[in-house]
Amino acid sequence: MRFVDFLRSTVLLSAAAATALAAVTVIAAGNRGEPRPALISMGWWVITAAAGLILGRRAAATPAIAGLLAAAKPTTTMPEHRPGLTLANRLWPLLVLTLVSGALAFVQPQVPGIAAGVPILFALYWRRQDAAVAAIEDRDGVRFYVQRVSPLRPMSLERAPGFKALHPEGLPGTPG
Repeated sequence: MRFVDFLRSTVLLSAAAATALAAVTVIAAGNRGEPRPALISMGWWVITAAAGLILGRRAAATPAIAGLLAAAKPTTTMPEHRPGLTLANRLWPLLVLTLVSGALAFVQPQVPGIAAGVPILFALYWRRQDAAVAAIEDRDGVRFYVQRVSPLRPMSLERAPGFKALHPEGLPGTPG
C-alpha cells in the first residue's frame, strides 16, 4: 500500500472512530439521563481539536514521518498490494481503542468520551502529512510503500522508483 494512501486512510479512519465514540457517548449519557458526561466530553473534544489544529498546521512532514522516509529501504520490485491487511496490521490499536471504549459506554459514558479525543487529535495532526509525502515523492521521483511487518514491530517503508514531477519555469501557475 502506498504510504500516501495509508496516511489518508489513517486520517479518515481516525475521524470515523472519533465520530463513533462521540455518538456512543451522547447516546449512553442520554439513556442514563445524565448529560454531564457528554458535556464534559464535548469540552475535551474542543480542547483536543484545537491542539490537533495547532500541531497539524504545518505543511512539512513531521519528524517521525521524515525519519520513516529517510530510513525507507530501496526496492526495485512493486510491493504486494493488500490495503485492507496493511490497514488492519498497522491500525489495530485504533480498532481496539474504539471497540473497548465503545463497549464501556453503557457502564461509564465518559470512557468513550475521553477516548474520542485521541483519534480527534490524530486526525487533525496528520491531516496534511499525505500532501507533504506526495511532494517529496514528486520531487525525488520515488514512491513510498508500507512494508509488511509484524503488527507489534515499528512501521517501515520501502522506496520504489516513481515518476519525477517536472515543473517548467516561467509558465503561468508554476513557481519561478
